[in-house]
Amino acid sequence: MACSNCERPICPDCMTTTSVGMRCPECARDRTPVRTVQSLERVPTLTYALIGSNLLVAVAVFLSGASAISFGGGSLLDALAVSQVGIARGEVWRLVSAGFVHAGMLHLAFNMFALYVLGGLLEPAIGKLRFGLIYFVSLLAGSFGALLLTAPNVPTVGASGAVFGMMGAAIVVMRNRGINPMESGLGLWLGLNLAITFLIPGISIGGHIGGLVGGALAAVLLFEVGDRVRLPAIVPAAAVALLGGLAVAGSLAVSYG
Repeated sequence: MACSNCERPICPDCMTTTSVGMRCPECARDRTPVRTVQSLERVPTLTYALIGSNLLVAVAVFLSGASAISFGGGSLLDALAVSQVGIARGEVWRLVSAGFVHAGMLHLAFNMFALYVLGGLLEPAIGKLRFGLIYFVSLLAGSFGALLLTAPNVPTVGASGAVFGMMGAAIVVMRNRGINPMESGLGLWLGLNLAITFLIPGISIGGHIGGLVGGALAAVLLFEVGDRVRLPAIVPAAAVALLGGLAVAGSLAVSYG
């Protein structure tokens, strides 16, 4: 008889029965991790995909002529940033595309680190569908907030609105599951980022606050309302999608008004 792993001959007295066949003593001691469907679901693949998309766009912006440090002067950045003037020209895609371009390496690095941490925390806990809904509603709400509080011709870029939305959603989810956000450190992290938002010039206050409110409201609809009223999962998900639609409608109203 041979080992099912290394195929070396083994005697009946030495063989070990495993779920993948007979193993020799050496192979039986070397346990190979088994990737089940459940373990794969715990991997934040959507978070990784979003980070990868942001990095690819950053490379494209640089190749379009932007500075390697500030990304200034890139034609692609100008084409993807959100502003009232751009939306008024009918370029509605800017409401989403602005969340994938950044104003420099530091801006990109900070947002991707925050997304990595928050996505690794939130996506495995709530699932990819709800995580994706919250992320993009936060992004759209952030664009709406930026348009609402920024001069018509001033462009806004960055995933910060979506990141703030993830912070708000994570706090709602923690409270829903009996965890004190302050004890986890997330409450302090949010407080520090809000202080930076209001104290440092050039940061989009509307984008950050809009994303925070959008993400928190989306999480309330999905977890507080959905769990307490015991609605079918499609109902709170549809309500969150409607929330994103309202953010788009608000952005259009501000830009065309």
